[in-house]
Amino acid sequence: MKNKFLILLVFSAFVSNAQKVIPLYQGIAPGSENWNWQEKEMFSETFQTQVVYNVSQPTLTMYAPNKALANGTAVIICPGGGFHTLSINSEGIEVAEWLNSKGITAFVLKYRLVKSLTDDPVKEAFPLFENRKKLDSVNAAVVPLAIADGLTAIQYVRDHAAEFNIEKNRIGIIGFSAGGTVAAGTVYNSKGNNRPDFAAPIYAYTGALKNKVVPTDAPPLFIAAASDDQLGLAPNSVKTYSDWLAEGKSAELHVYSKGGHGFGMRKLDLPVDSWIERFGDWLELQGLLWSENPTGLSAHFKTQKAFKQYLKTTEDNLHTDWANLKRYALENKNLAAPKQNENRVLFLGNSIFENWKALDSTWFAEKKYIDRGISGQTTGQTLVRFRNDVINLKPAIVVINGGTNDIAENNGSYVLENTFNNILSMVDLAKANNIKVVLTSVLPAYDFAWRPGLQPVEKIIQLNNRIKEYASKNKMVYLDYYSPLLDEKKGLKKEFTDDGVHPTLAGYKIMEPLTEKAIEMTLKTK
Repeated sequence: MKNKFLILLVFSAFVSNAQKVIPLYQGIAPGSENWNWQEKEMFSETFQTQVVYNVSQPTLTMYAPNKALANGTAVIICPGGGFHTLSINSEGIEVAEWLNSKGITAFVLKYRLVKSLTDDPVKEAFPLFENRKKLDSVNAAVVPLAIADGLTAIQYVRDHAAEFNIEKNRIGIIGFSAGGTVAAGTVYNSKGNNRPDFAAPIYAYTGALKNKVVPTDAPPLFIAAASDDQLGLAPNSVKTYSDWLAEGKSAELHVYSKGGHGFGMRKLDLPVDSWIERFGDWLELQGLLWSENPTGLSAHFKTQKAFKQYLKTTEDNLHTDWANLKRYALENKNLAAPKQNENRVLFLGNSIFENWKALDSTWFAEKKYIDRGISGQTTGQTLVRFRNDVINLKPAIVVINGGTNDIAENNGSYVLENTFNNILSMVDLAKANNIKVVLTSVLPAYDFAWRPGLQPVEKIIQLNNRIKEYASKNKMVYLDYYSPLLDEKKGLKKEFTDDGVHPTLAGYKIMEPLTEKAIEMTLKTK
């Protein structure tokens, strides 16, 4: 569908979708059958971040990318914390969100940790960091269990690849500090289905690993560290890199002069802040950011370069032309003023209207309707461009459709009152300029492919009720697209859509006579 992909703009931050927590083992984790303590979480004043501790039942938390961006690659993330805690934000969740922005499905691994005897595991373990031998001794029993969790995670994700919409040969692992031990440990100790296809040990501690023989089928590595690492771990990274080269294996190493230990996704205003971008460059070089069988948004582009340029342009527009006033600027300039007694009709909205003209341009041409729909837009954006794309064109009638992308949270959290008020403001502007208004319903949708899990059904019903009630009280025509397109699940009928949100030509053919009737009725109103 031409231009249909444009609705899939999220893209202020390419927000991650709803998370799914997956127990790594059925029942008790092997090797820790007698562990009965409960996982906890706290804010560490020492580390100035949220940490998880006392993990006895390992889990994977899945962060799915926007389906339109998904490229089939998956990465398991192992946060660090000396095997006593997990730095769950800057070395876990924030990494997952960044990977999602690149179309990668992310899984944050909570692997087994040393039991904390207090409610401040960081303070408890901190003295051990100054005595490497003692730390290794305390951690000795847990390290192989944590590595086993990493191996099990890889196996699990590969076994469920079809369910997660990922490719079995594009499953990697990244780890930080002790999490880097886990990530590297999976490389050294894996074979077959539990071997990662690529790995990224970041300021990893490899001294706790008993086996450090480079496998004959070793995957490519991305390695990063800082020379001023307070724990002195940079040489570990250099040694791993050298070992890979010595065996003729692929590896890339970045050692920054400053950044210390645990930089993760923290912003230090130093060159080390860009390590994640370099990781992205490396992933692209490995061919991991472009789907082998593109679907969704990427399927509309012939090359990854063209796709990246589109994403960049989209992101830039959010900062430089949020309402996309440029979209119709030239067409508006070249549009002649309406002739005397001409009842110009203009359609203002989102992809529902933009796609309509693309699919049935003949109908628009015959009726001489003007389309000013822009895919992905919220009512706030259409309100901002109301003067440029409606008032200045002097229509007799404006048909307004909006709300789908508000409910889909394209520009942040959905608040019914805000969306409704945006629509009322457009009505007020139209009335002030002697333009009659047709208010349309939001089309039914059971879910949004680009933002699954938002449960839009009741939100759509509530917004439509408000619009219908307002139209009735103010003697305006309410154009109901919702009812004739509705299925038994309160979504869009399958025979009228390919994706559950946008009508096909068959759907628009249902909408067209309803629209013509609404316009005729509106022209007769005073």
